[in-house]
Amino acid sequence: MTRLLSIILFACSLLWSLPASAAVVITFHSFNGSVFFGRYPHTFVSLDGTLDGTGKKVHENYGFTAKTVSPAILVGPVQGEIITEKEKYLKSTNNHFSIKISDAQYEEVEAEMRKWRDAPGKSYSLSDHNCIHFVGRIAEIVGLKVDFPENMLRKPKKWLNHIEFLNPQLHAKPVN
Repeated sequence: MTRLLSIILFACSLLWSLPASAAVVITFHSFNGSVFFGRYPHTFVSLDGTLDGTGKKVHENYGFTAKTVSPAILVGPVQGEIITEKEKYLKSTNNHFSIKISDAQYEEVEAEMRKWRDAPGKSYSLSDHNCIHFVGRIAEIVGLKVDFPENMLRKPKKWLNHIEFLNPQLHAKPVN
């Protein structure tokens, strides 16, 4: 009996000494929005978890939008910016799908975000450099197949449902 107890205690000590499973999960969101209530349809990503290599806790989200909303958006490029959604909006968005990513992918996502954030001049274009294009680039970094059908470039929820269709390995259900 003492020998069996010793074996069990030894096995438990091995389990306790293993590093905790760490991971960062990226979630792809859309926000329905309304022109009348000042929040336009939008897509963004959130990252939550712990980096394996450093143990750094991650709780971030990023989207790309026009710095100032005005009729100029309809005419051509305007200044763009990376925005962070407030916690209350995170809870009220459409969560389309989530993927566990590596530390290297996390670093690449961060670098891409900085590239968009730090772009000089008029970097936002409603037709070819908007929130959908930003999230599409992030999706490519984490290994997803992406395209940008013209009829979805102003419809983030419809576009993310399309990305789910292009990537059946996600086992995601379209958001209604």
